[in-house]
Amino acid sequence: MDKITLSKTPYLNGKEMGKYFLKHKTKFPIILNKFQREHGKESLKLLAKFFPEATEEIKGITDTTKQDYEVFGSWLMCMGCCLIIRENHNVEVRGCTAFSFVHNNKIYYGRDNDLPPYLKKVSKSIYSNSENKNKFILNTSSFVNGEEGVNEFGLVAAMTFVIPKKGEVKPGFNSLFLVRYILENCKTVKEGIKALQKLPIASSCNILLADRKKEMVVVECNPNKINIRKPDKNQNGEKFVVTVNHFTSENMQKYDRSRQNVYSSKARYETAYTALKKQDYKDAINYAKDILSGKHGFMCQYKNIKFETIWSSIFDISDKKIYLAEGNPENTKFIEDKRLN
Repeated sequence: MDKITLSKTPYLNGKEMGKYFLKHKTKFPIILNKFQREHGKESLKLLAKFFPEATEEIKGITDTTKQDYEVFGSWLMCMGCCLIIRENHNVEVRGCTAFSFVHNNKIYYGRDNDLPPYLKKVSKSIYSNSENKNKFILNTSSFVNGEEGVNEFGLVAAMTFVIPKKGEVKPGFNSLFLVRYILENCKTVKEGIKALQKLPIASSCNILLADRKKEMVVVECNPNKINIRKPDKNQNGEKFVVTVNHFTSENMQKYDRSRQNVYSSKARYETAYTALKKQDYKDAINYAKDILSGKHGFMCQYKNIKFETIWSSIFDISDKKIYLAEGNPENTKFIEDKRLN
């Protein structure tokens, strides 16, 4: 994953990203049908209303790369929502597992980010250090928006994709922009929840939130309703939450088209849930590594399909430490990322 630092104004940060794309001769697989074009256009207007800094960053990119702002921005607004992301084609293909847990009065977060393997070479870890905004790390297979991150206040935000039902997708923020907005503008889980209650949500998704106060929730989001799923507890009363690619709460099932089987999402959920329900380990970081690498059951062991874990991350939220495995954690070491220190 390329490590990128953005420390200027939103527009100038966009220009820096634009230069990066020009240097790498990046080609953007922008293919939008009529619905996607209209959805993206209306969603971009809402992004400008609620998160103008993001639209300024997009303008910086398009001014530098000579892309059409409306088309390019519409494409970004369809990600994690209603975009087709097959290689050379451009239905959404995402299958991730994220969890947070408390152990010995400290809080941790872990994630496997599962995608088609061609996205490995374009994935980035962005350190944002802009004036008058929260500093944060954003891990992303895209740019501007992202799948997960943690900010200087110890707030973690992470998304998992849920297949929406036909006709329920509405103009608004996709899951990846929800993550970016929360990291940049919120300090606690409570503030993150308020943001999700305020922002227009485009499609079904899960947003995991965890903070240094040892608060954690999974917010199950849909344009028509959001549900706050509170953590479970293990035998010692320590909290944990798990999210994959379906809604877990019964009252959200009617908004979920996945049948709980997106890239073995049911199996991945049960693996993480069962492992975190136990209390038979001493080292939380190593335990998280073992869960993510499949030592407690199916997690990242995809076989004979063009789909894999392209990065894995662990955040020690209490002690402000970030660990990243740039590949499948079965055979990739976790390296500490100290940029946010």
